Amino acid sequence: MKFSELVRLLEKNGFKIVKEKGSIRYYGKPGWDKLIRIDYHGSKEVPKGTCHAILKASGIEKK
Repeated sequence: MKFSELVRLLEKNGFKIVKEKGSIRYYGKPGWDKLIRIDYHGSKEVPKGTCHAILKASGIEKK
């Protein structure tokens, strides 16, 4: 999965960008107490462990 695909998946599940500093983006949504941090690198592949950690932190099941 690429970073851009991961961001689209988060946005599809109601997350919106809360703040951004350089390539680091923080996503949140109403009713979700934690911010999800993504070191955004566009079309690069997300490392497998990083992808699983982000999906787990956001409560999204990967299909």
